[in-house]
Amino acid sequence: MIIDRLYDEVNKKGNVCVGLDTHLDYVPEEIKLRYQNIDDILFQFNKRIIDATIDIVPIYKLQIAFYEAYGIKGLTSYKRTLEYIKNEGSLSIGDIKRGDISSTADMYAKAHFQGDFEADFITLNPYMGFDSITPYLKYIESGSKGIFVLLRTSNQGAKDIQYLKVQEAKGTIPGASLYYHVGDRLNEIGSKYLASCGYSPIGAVVGGTHVDEAKEIRDRYKNMFFLIPGYGHQGGKGKDVALYLNRGNGGIVNSSRGIITAYKKYEDGSKNFDNYARKAVLTMKGDIEGEKVLY
Repeated sequence: MIIDRLYDEVNKKGNVCVGLDTHLDYVPEEIKLRYQNIDDILFQFNKRIIDATIDIVPIYKLQIAFYEAYGIKGLTSYKRTLEYIKNEGSLSIGDIKRGDISSTADMYAKAHFQGDFEADFITLNPYMGFDSITPYLKYIESGSKGIFVLLRTSNQGAKDIQYLKVQEAKGTIPGASLYYHVGDRLNEIGSKYLASCGYSPIGAVVGGTHVDEAKEIRDRYKNMFFLIPGYGHQGGKGKDVALYLNRGNGGIVNSSRGIITAYKKYEDGSKNFDNYARKAVLTMKGDIEGEKVLY
């Protein structure tokens, strides 16, 4: 199953997920001057970062909004980047956060699990109801695809809805928050698809900026693989996100700007932006693993 493959890649390469949230402002001028067309600019920038990090990164995440914003050419670069990742033998997440039902969800599943925008994993929003997850299950059952469903996110506004107290969230937590109800249902669905690594391809997005509930979440959802945003610019530190891991696995930690714009801190950065992206990955990896990496 695809989750077995991700688990093995994390064992070999660590937990860092590189977020290719590529804005034109992040791209060095020399790339813009050389290629000029938006689709080439975004793709070539992504390609160099992938080439520089693929041996130390288990998976790449593309937030589709950064490509949709540039229209058809932007989506062409999204497509080309996903294809390149696949052809180079790595894994991808299409960060699309879809959340709809019935035939609409069927079409979203078709769009992002096959065809031009095919990714290995995608992100989903369950807050319209659990029938918004159902159309994706046939791809889960095939073993070739996985999903990361929003559970408790890293933004401040998470408390507006996700922390509301609900009676349905029972168990070891008195007066549990809504996100526990969501997690319990996802855990129940995912238990039908457990892979040999012990995890389900139905994973959860769990923000690494809230550490108070980390142990409870990890212990409650032992078989759920986590996509952990919030590291770096949003305030999450290595010791924070590591709480959501299980013996060094069971989760991937995303960083976007902190890696792909790391070159801006250096005088010669624009010429060597890919090398500085690699250094940022290694530093982050060391931070998560409790080691100090010096250059």
